[in-house]
Amino acid sequence: MRRFAFLLAAALAVSTVMAPNAWAAYPGPGHVTGDTGVHDPSVVKRPGGGYLVAHTGDNISLKTSTDRTAFRNAGSAFPGGAPWTTAYTNGSAHLWAPDISYRNGQYYMYYSASTFGSNRSAIFLATSPSGNSGTWTNRGLVVESRSTDNYNAIDPDLVVDDQGRWWLSFGSFWSGIKMIALSSSTGLRADSTLRALAGRNGGPIEAPNIVKRGSYYYLYVSFDYCCRGADSTYRIMVGRSTTVTGPYRDRNGTDLNSGGGTEILASHDNIHGPGHQDVFADTDHDILVYHYYANNGTPLLGINWLTWDPTGWPKVS
Repeated sequence: MRRFAFLLAAALAVSTVMAPNAWAAYPGPGHVTGDTGVHDPSVVKRPGGGYLVAHTGDNISLKTSTDRTAFRNAGSAFPGGAPWTTAYTNGSAHLWAPDISYRNGQYYMYYSASTFGSNRSAIFLATSPSGNSGTWTNRGLVVESRSTDNYNAIDPDLVVDDQGRWWLSFGSFWSGIKMIALSSSTGLRADSTLRALAGRNGGPIEAPNIVKRGSYYYLYVSFDYCCRGADSTYRIMVGRSTTVTGPYRDRNGTDLNSGGGTEILASHDNIHGPGHQDVFADTDHDILVYHYYANNGTPLLGINWLTWDPTGWPKVS
């Protein structure tokens, strides 16, 4: 971004007539306070009030908020460790990219175990009656990938369709975003079918999140590169479909399996690499949650409203 700003300034010195910068139109994150250092956040509204955040960290990090503005650390999901994951993490306690939701009177959390750059990976499920640290029970392996596979079993996201069927999307790099059917009674994999939702012919795509609004299911993904501090190029893209299994198409009609995607948020000003998004409906607005990097490389929590244009496409506000 700094190099881009230098080139832009040089171009403006030559000519005063330029097209507006796409990134200049993006709003900054909403105001948040307290413990806002996160990576790969997922947020759920608590039935008794307030919010619970799960994010990447040792044994899955937790945060809480009463008002969606002030956040505080709330320990880890597995304070005693998660030894069932260490075969995929080379013994590390660092677990990635949880997806948290509240269904059937309990919290469900899907989360990833892997090492950076490897697709020897796995997604596990845990449940909890309260969501609090130390109350999570391991429910087992959901899906795994090996080095011989052309996909990567990380970055899970649960969606329940209008017929009450459970689906898990996931994926990072390799051949892109996949989907499997889940059993609604166990939360575990229901069959052997692997569906393809989005891909960039091996290019960087990850962090799927599917939500239903109106007549469409919307698939949000992150393009380009995370985890490089202020040099990160993550950006949030979206496509939509009338069926949960796709095909998902962008605003121009391009299938996300053919590299399509409509950008709704990217780096701008001092906001670097916004991505690994989570969308949920609140009482005031649809809410977009994500992480971004500050100028010093710190990953921070981003929260914005999502508004909708007359044709049913989301816009960050």
